[in-house]
Amino acid sequence: MSLSPSISPETHPTVSPDGTGTGRDAGPVSGTDAASPVSTPEPPPTPPAGDTPAPLTPSTLRTIVRELAERPEEWIHHVRLSTEERWYQRLAADDDHEVWLISWLPGQSTGFHDHGGSRGAFAVALGELEELSLGGPEQGLLIRRIPAGTARAFGPEYVHDVRNTAVGPAVTLHAYSPPLSSMAHYDLRAGGLVRTSEEGPEQW
Repeated sequence: MSLSPSISPETHPTVSPDGTGTGRDAGPVSGTDAASPVSTPEPPPTPPAGDTPAPLTPSTLRTIVRELAERPEEWIHHVRLSTEERWYQRLAADDDHEVWLISWLPGQSTGFHDHGGSRGAFAVALGELEELSLGGPEQGLLIRRIPAGTARAFGPEYVHDVRNTAVGPAVTLHAYSPPLSSMAHYDLRAGGLVRTSEEGPEQW
């Protein structure tokens, strides 16, 4: 994938549109083909009526961010670090998907959030992150280490918390299809996730 030269990057030194019981460590996830939270193989999406393009599959989005992460010459010059919040910049926007670049300093995190019904994927290009998600009554809280070279993909109902618990900064590439239209945030409480707020593109 090459970035569209007609798209003007948008930079915001605030929380990005990701980049959200009893704990149970799910162990490390390694390699660029890390297991996706969605089932595979994936049937092709049914094209919607009208001119709206069909959303890309999570596996396609994972390929986009994984391959882009391997071409740092296309994005490394954009990277900035912010001590106040995670820094982010949109690299490309099409009718069927968008791509974001995000940097993370140690201690920065998203909190638990969804993606407003969009499918998504992210790849760690530099550094290391940690991902938290709920695995169901039998699994509880899953904690995954996401090292550089790893890509994760997820379906439209996925909720997670991504954070930098390492000692150095991290840089990630994210893709969403369709482009994000909203995000809800959640608190993790004894009874599970409780929705606390929602935001839209005007806040990004």
